[in-house]
Amino acid sequence: MFERIADLAIRRSRLVLVVAAVAVVLMGVLGVGAFGKLLGGGYDDPASQSTRAANVIDDKFGGETNLILLAEAGPGGVDAPAARAAGTSLVADLKKEKTLDNVVSYWDTASPDLRAGNGREAMVLLHVKGDDTERDDNAKAVIDHYTGSRDGGLTVRAGGGAAVTSEMGTQSGKDLELAESLAIPLTLILLLFIFGSVVSALLPLAIGVIAITGTFAELFVLGSVTDVSVFAINLTTALGLGLGIDYALLMVNRFREQLAGGASVEDAVRRTVHTAGRTVAFSAATVAAALAALLVFPQYFLRSFGYAGVGVVVIAALSTLFVMPALFVVLGHRVNSGRLPWPKARTDSGRVPLWGRLAGAVMRRPALTAVPVLAVLLVAASPLLGITFGTPDERVLPKDAESRQVSAALRADFDGNDDAALHVVIDRPVAKAPLAVYATELSGLKGVLRVETSAGTYTAGRASAAGPGDPALGRADAQRITVVGSLTPKSDQAQRLVGTVRGIAPPPGTHALVGGTDAELVDSKHAIGARLPLAIGLVALTTFVLLFLFTGSVVQPLRALVLNMVSLGATLGVMTWIFQDGHLSGPLGFTAQPMEVSMTVLMFCIAFALSMDYEVFVTSRIKELHDQGEDNADAVTHGLGHTGRIVTAAACLLAVSFFAFGTAKLSFTQMFGLGSGLAVLIDAVAVRGVLVPAAMRLLGRTAWYAPGFLRRFHDRFGLSESAPEPAPAAGPVPVGRAPYAREPHH
Repeated sequence: MFERIADLAIRRSRLVLVVAAVAVVLMGVLGVGAFGKLLGGGYDDPASQSTRAANVIDDKFGGETNLILLAEAGPGGVDAPAARAAGTSLVADLKKEKTLDNVVSYWDTASPDLRAGNGREAMVLLHVKGDDTERDDNAKAVIDHYTGSRDGGLTVRAGGGAAVTSEMGTQSGKDLELAESLAIPLTLILLLFIFGSVVSALLPLAIGVIAITGTFAELFVLGSVTDVSVFAINLTTALGLGLGIDYALLMVNRFREQLAGGASVEDAVRRTVHTAGRTVAFSAATVAAALAALLVFPQYFLRSFGYAGVGVVVIAALSTLFVMPALFVVLGHRVNSGRLPWPKARTDSGRVPLWGRLAGAVMRRPALTAVPVLAVLLVAASPLLGITFGTPDERVLPKDAESRQVSAALRADFDGNDDAALHVVIDRPVAKAPLAVYATELSGLKGVLRVETSAGTYTAGRASAAGPGDPALGRADAQRITVVGSLTPKSDQAQRLVGTVRGIAPPPGTHALVGGTDAELVDSKHAIGARLPLAIGLVALTTFVLLFLFTGSVVQPLRALVLNMVSLGATLGVMTWIFQDGHLSGPLGFTAQPMEVSMTVLMFCIAFALSMDYEVFVTSRIKELHDQGEDNADAVTHGLGHTGRIVTAAACLLAVSFFAFGTAKLSFTQMFGLGSGLAVLIDAVAVRGVLVPAAMRLLGRTAWYAPGFLRRFHDRFGLSESAPEPAPAAGPVPVGRAPYAREPHH
């Protein structure tokens, strides 16, 4: 296969480039439309009890409250004649909106629960219609039209789930623009420094742009047929730029190395495709396998990252394997054109590069050098012992976000939080007497302020004098019960209350569904937890199989999995220490809260995938040297000497792409960017630089062990980086330096 790819590039290089250019233009045209197809939300399991409860409420009761307008009056309060007239007019206008249902306010119900204790604020509860995209658009239109200063001295602000989601989508777009404006120029500067020539530096950037453009087109197509989260754009940008540059960096460095050794352009292309091309193919397969595990989760928020991740990896790899060799053929020795003044040729050609010397030092005293590094990583992982999980709410937004301020006012100034209420639905007729018994029992639960039904309002285990009940909560074929609590939303106590409510037997002959924001969190954690072992198992199995096919050893995949889990634990532990425990919350400007469960799973898959990326980079060169007859210690030392600079440069470039998202205002986007960037650096430096050579030294010849039947299987079906023809006599061109004449091949 790789021979055919090389032949195609050599014989039809210009045709390949023309086809690639046309494809990029077409993908760009499609990709522009992706933003209109992508959705907010997607954190809930469609089959969960909370989602089914929401569907019943949508179908039979006009939908749950998902938008709250908080109206603040002047000194006379919301009952002053001018404020009342303005509020009544506001409600009348809202009831005419075709995109709204269930418009309920203090001014048309006189419910004391909808008026603040200070008498100066009142709530208007709304349900915005539509699917995720339509609801977001409709909510934005309502917020834009009805918020702000109004007649009668009213000032209206928007809160609730729809307002939070709308602000999150808007902020995500701003965060993406800022991250791109930082990442792209910084990446170009680093590429110029690394390669020392303008042409070489632009080649990896071109592959990154192709990967991003192609994935946007993929998201447009997928968004037209299924639900895809708008946050997949963030992963596409960071991973597309990073992986595209990683793969191209490996190819460019190997091609320049071959030219420096005296190979012709055609021979250099063949050798590059046979060696670095194979590495790219295997690396892409391992990364794609890790990201494909996200597809097992029911929440389309997580599945969307699987779509984007697999797409960007495949497109980056294909463009690297086909476009890059064609560019090499056309450019030839001009790949080094536009030399910059700072690279200097090496004169100490007999000296082993820095990463080779580090590997040699580690292998002389593996335990002495590896134990301190391992201890630091385990200490970094220790905050995982106290990790807790949550789902996104208004706290991920900046403190000055309007929907977050409204949520804070609702908790502080009103008796109970209607926005965080539990919604119990019974999808069949219920007589008044058994309904009253059920509601009375619910109202006696610890943490419940009141229970509202069509039969009446209940508090502290008895009927309340607040009123006869809300007829809108009852239908001939269904009943809806609202359980308003005093507990902090999404707290451990609030989640336990969900389980308690679900454990109470509903009226005889009926079945109750419990929904609401706290119930959604409980169900989301359960859905992810139930499928997480399957996802981890698939990642481990596919990684093991691919690394075995690449190395012919059963020990190397196990060693890689163990070391990757160590670096993953350290990364997630540091993120827990920062974002859950609140360290650095001041400088980074976020509010400490439980780890966002979906983003934590995403970080796990991303970090694991990138760890395997660098694993393949390093192991491929070690195995190549081992197959050429070097013993284990020399193969590791010289393999890291060849690849250490590449891996370090690739890690720095990829980390820049991720760290750019650390400037985001959404806290879970910050966590994603900082966590992924940290994972890359930990893996490239601590794991590849110290733990891999230490482990290889301790394993010795066992590192390449496989049972006889598997060895025979690998001999027949496996792939290695070693090409059939011998390598040129020259050594590598270190990243960051101009090609130099010769380096002894140890």
